[in-house]
Amino acid sequence: MALWNLYAVILAFEILGSAKCSMVKLNNGGYEDIVIAINPGVPEDPKIIENIQNMLKEATTYLFQATKKRLFIRNVKILIPLTWSSDPNYIKPKTETYDKADAIITIPHLKYGDDPYTLQYGGCGEAGKYIHFTPNFMVDDKLLSAYGSRGRVFVHEWAHFRWGVFDEYDQENPFYITGLNVEATRCSLDITGSNRNQDTGGNCNFDVTTGLYEEGCVFLPNQKQFAMESIMYMQSLSSVTEFCDASNHNIEAPSLQNRICNSRSTWDVISNSADIKSTVPGTITNIPEPTFTLLQYKERVVTLVLDVSGSMAQNNRIGRLYQAAEVFIIQIIEYDSFVGIVQFSGSASVTSQLVQIYNDAQRTKLKALLPETANGGTHICSGILAGIEVNKKLDGSSYGTEIILLSDGEDNYDTKLCFPNILSSGVIIHTIALGPNAAKELEDIAHMTGGLTFSASDKVDANALIDAFSGISAGNGDITKEAIQLESNGLTLKPSECLSSTVFIDHTVGNSTFFLVTWQTAVPSITLEDPKGTIYTQANFVSDTVAKSSRREISGTAERGAWNYKLCNTLTANQAIGIMVSSTAADKNVPPITVTAHMNTDTNVYPNPMVIYALVSQGHLPIIGVNITAIIEPQIGSAEIVQLFDNGAGPDIALNDGVYSSYFFSFKSNGRHSLKVRVENTGNKARLSLPKNRALYVPGYIENGEIVMNPIKPSISEDDLLVDFGPFSRTASGGSFVLSNVPSGVQPDIYKPEKITDLKAKIEGNTFVLTWTATGDDLDQGTAAAYDLRMNTFPKELRDNFENCKAVNITHLKPQPSGSIETFAFVPEHITIENGTILYFSLIAIDKVSQRSDPSNIAQAALFIPPTPPPTTTPAPTTTTQTPTPSTDCKQDINITHILLIICTTAIILCLIICITACVVSCQRNSRRSASRM
Repeated sequence: MALWNLYAVILAFEILGSAKCSMVKLNNGGYEDIVIAINPGVPEDPKIIENIQNMLKEATTYLFQATKKRLFIRNVKILIPLTWSSDPNYIKPKTETYDKADAIITIPHLKYGDDPYTLQYGGCGEAGKYIHFTPNFMVDDKLLSAYGSRGRVFVHEWAHFRWGVFDEYDQENPFYITGLNVEATRCSLDITGSNRNQDTGGNCNFDVTTGLYEEGCVFLPNQKQFAMESIMYMQSLSSVTEFCDASNHNIEAPSLQNRICNSRSTWDVISNSADIKSTVPGTITNIPEPTFTLLQYKERVVTLVLDVSGSMAQNNRIGRLYQAAEVFIIQIIEYDSFVGIVQFSGSASVTSQLVQIYNDAQRTKLKALLPETANGGTHICSGILAGIEVNKKLDGSSYGTEIILLSDGEDNYDTKLCFPNILSSGVIIHTIALGPNAAKELEDIAHMTGGLTFSASDKVDANALIDAFSGISAGNGDITKEAIQLESNGLTLKPSECLSSTVFIDHTVGNSTFFLVTWQTAVPSITLEDPKGTIYTQANFVSDTVAKSSRREISGTAERGAWNYKLCNTLTANQAIGIMVSSTAADKNVPPITVTAHMNTDTNVYPNPMVIYALVSQGHLPIIGVNITAIIEPQIGSAEIVQLFDNGAGPDIALNDGVYSSYFFSFKSNGRHSLKVRVENTGNKARLSLPKNRALYVPGYIENGEIVMNPIKPSISEDDLLVDFGPFSRTASGGSFVLSNVPSGVQPDIYKPEKITDLKAKIEGNTFVLTWTATGDDLDQGTAAAYDLRMNTFPKELRDNFENCKAVNITHLKPQPSGSIETFAFVPEHITIENGTILYFSLIAIDKVSQRSDPSNIAQAALFIPPTPPPTTTPAPTTTTQTPTPSTDCKQDINITHILLIICTTAIILCLIICITACVVSCQRNSRRSASRM
């Protein structure tokens, strides 16, 4: 029993880690199993490994101090790519993979600099996806003056990644107005420095329209500081060793931390994390130095473990299994991979030992061994253990190998009995639950091993099973070899009815392109037209009556542009017809456009809403301006369609960061649900963007009164980001999730409007103008019924006592649908707008049943009339060959300051002459008087 309890604790930790796509554990204040992975495209450089170790050694001490002697780094795993030289000190990974690493080191697609950053999907307090470092950042010591030491930068990014806090500077709003001053956006205000023009080093000029400094003005901190806060502002300063807390947090600054975290300090958010709450400060005096394990990828090894029990005969599940597994073997699995096949019912049998795929001959051989019949009971453990043994045949170890486990029924045995064997094997198990009765333990098996979870219903017109197999990639960071799904569509067609649409092949893909048509009963009429007008019909496709599919592979690199397809049912009865299109990168040096999708959690209990996320990128650069829809399919019932947005509103924390999101709360049934997203770019709106949450590049410092500038940071122009992608399309599976406690019948209106997070305010003449993105009636969907707008001269009052702040009459503004841009202008009563006027605003959305959202972010409206700058001098002309034209401008050739200076100097000289003369005269008179008395 004690052993089983220990196992249960281990499993709980593993499941928690998997939910965050991280396997980090916290043990008595020490972080264990941090994974830092190097991308296979990074040129081999042992200095990178050395500096990773040095970075973490420094980071642990800095982290310990920053968390008030609570947390430190105990051990780290460095994942080295297969493309680097082998070494006897490198060991085989277990469940560690590049795509689940906590930090990655990779080259950005476009060279825009070496800013470290953290990809953050969620809101305040939610963990990030990964930390990104460039190879150059890891080896170029010249960058340390601009970013600070690598260990300090790591702690800054770790706070993003682990605790969900945000930067306390804002590169889009570097300055703000407070009183009759302009301040740099920072925390804390105790950090001293000067504002300078980055190009000239001189004083900054004001922008008379905003009252702020003109573009090009930067804040240069003093090198020597007394302030100890804040790590989320400028960790590069030697004095900065702490996070801002309630005593020194700058609530006025227009930082992302204030906007997303309701103006709370970073330490307030961090101190409420599970990490801090589970540790006691001061109990540890000496922390150990981190230990490091060097891991290196090996060849990919995958065994298909397929359920052939009697229930697989129902609803032709065995036929659909064959069809989907055949797609994986023929189109998806990468060359050079090793593949095995195991089938199980009441017991397991090995259909194929490992076969390395060199060419199509091996793919055809494996396809012929896929199961076609079903009978018997279900013993999942027998299949898994047989698959592990197959994977061991390559080098005697199953560490880091994969199993794709598909099952449709409840286990006739206790599946948990083999969990300890699974954990000790080091195998990664991806699970596919087919039908509504698949064993509940499938999710546990995937979570404990770091695998993916998928589900597929019995609907024959859905491609969920093919999508699941297509969504299982190597996860080693080499996306140039992965099959990219361009299209996945299906429909039950009536006689003579057709399914038609367009697939776009863009310039980033085109090799190994497959058009696969699936059918239920007979080959449909197929018409495929390429961009040059060439027509392919069913006669040009290779059909397989067992797989019930027809395939056309495009040789070489497929023609770029629009491929139009039309699939028609020629039978006299209905039949389900589908299409799937996949392709790989056209150029190994140009990363393909990809999309990844997931839910914020893979298990959810009603009525908690869920969030759908999709990231569209090329390499690691986000792509914005595309249209994304999510399809959520339950095991029973119709699919839900949800539009995703990248507008910085609702659950979307940042505008134009390439992360598209939306709430999902239309729960209709309990059980498993699958997620798929569709990406379309049919116009010219798609463009690249730069990652957010980048570490601050300090342009320079002031040392002993002298300005010392760092090298100008490499920049990227808007033209570089305006890549002409042309039309493109993508689909991707986001795995599955499980709902529970969903009530039957009509659900009550329990969801209040989502908080508004992008409120902005300004003063125009005698009018206050406010703008924001409309929220919904239910979270981010629908239309709110009304707004409640408040204002105050103190932002803290709006945050803490919204209801007691002065109300602004906004009743005449009718809310627009969610996602619309709202604008509200008003002339305040009893308020004189003059130089130095500052007011703060926040608002609440109200739904039709009077539920109120949380107060929005706090927006500042300020009027600051910059002081008139002193007139500048103009050098006298150096030649008299041309008579100057009299100037009508205020900057005349003879400066008024010079005239005043001459007048004042003359007056002073005259006064001195008069005074001296008076003194001489007085002395002479005194001398004469003295002489006359004698």
